Amino acid sequence: MAAGPVLALIDGEHHPPVVRDALDRIERERGLAGVVFCGGEEKLAPGPLDGHYGRPVEVEPERALRRLAPSAQVVVDLADEPVLSPPARLRLAALALHLGLDYEAPGARLTPPRFERVAFAGPKLAVIGSGKRTGKTAVAGHWAGLLRTAGAEPVIVCMGRGGPPGPEPAEPGLRLQQLLAMAARGRHAASDHIENAVLAGVRTVGCRRVGGGLAGEPAESNVREGAALAASLEPDALIFEGSGSSLPPVEVDRTVCVAGTGALDALGAYRLLRARLALVADGAEEHALAAVCPGRVMGFALHPEPAEPLPDGARVALFTTGAGRPAGVEPVVTSQNLARRGALAHDLRRAAAERCDLYLTELKAAAIDTVAARAGSEGARVVFLRNRPEGVGGDLDEALLEVWRGA
Repeated sequence: MAAGPVLALIDGEHHPPVVRDALDRIERERGLAGVVFCGGEEKLAPGPLDGHYGRPVEVEPERALRRLAPSAQVVVDLADEPVLSPPARLRLAALALHLGLDYEAPGARLTPPRFERVAFAGPKLAVIGSGKRTGKTAVAGHWAGLLRTAGAEPVIVCMGRGGPPGPEPAEPGLRLQQLLAMAARGRHAASDHIENAVLAGVRTVGCRRVGGGLAGEPAESNVREGAALAASLEPDALIFEGSGSSLPPVEVDRTVCVAGTGALDALGAYRLLRARLALVADGAEEHALAAVCPGRVMGFALHPEPAEPLPDGARVALFTTGAGRPAGVEPVVTSQNLARRGALAHDLRRAAAERCDLYLTELKAAAIDTVAARAGSEGARVVFLRNRPEGVGGDLDEALLEVWRGA
């Protein structure tokens, strides 16, 4: 429990003398930096709030937290439903964490994630997401390609649930046979850093993480060591890619958040509060996200496309984690079970039965150790599918370049 000083959240559904006694105790034991009234009037008699609670009381909770945060260490939540519903409470908790404050409520204590300093003088950028399969890897790879076109050489630092035991560099130009050899040695050959090296054509460093807290902090990771390795490669910029809803545990200059459906669930607001640019997938509540994110909010879509031309007349089996069908491709077999190995085995049997001679697959999940391995045994060719991000209602490329420049 943080010692204090405390910012206390209160409401008018409690009888004021009850709240006043609690505030008096907090002030004696921990110090009181401020009192923030969240609403409610059932048990409030007429008169100013300051008189009811025996001290100055702030209203407009979010604005009050921002103003009083420099003098506090922790937010203590003394309010309750119906004034603060669970979503409203978590949004205030997310803001507290963003402001560097602990958040305490009965039975719960949250602390801000820890971010390690990286010894690198160039831009340190991050691509984070509201969850798994939101398009972080596609956005990070696309952003890196834009930087290369602009004359800057980036390195992407990825972290994943299947990353290597020690930070591992990957160079562009990896071939399928090299990936199959990695998989044969028990390695995850479709990790995000592999995908970026192969499909974005940039240098990457792969890291691993375990766990992910409510605010995105991994339980363990080797990202700090990976950042040092990436910096030693002397790039012009570092792009750190999150994993699922977990955040890279390093200090960065500017962040892009890729927000899918449910982006404001739990402590999702914490991720949006960090963003200079939020990319909103179809189906997400763009207006609600714009009310939280301090930066620009833009719609975007992912367009799947083969990484190389497909031969005419190929009998295509398409394997994805949920991506749509690429334009101009008519698969004989379509599977969205790349991350569900039981169902994937059935789809691979269908592809063999249909004599598919080209397996078009995202470079994710079971793409190498299962799909590519089966393609080899069937004498079929493997082509990778990439997802190209594109802005909806705005120029995504220019928006990403502006974040890189710090505009």
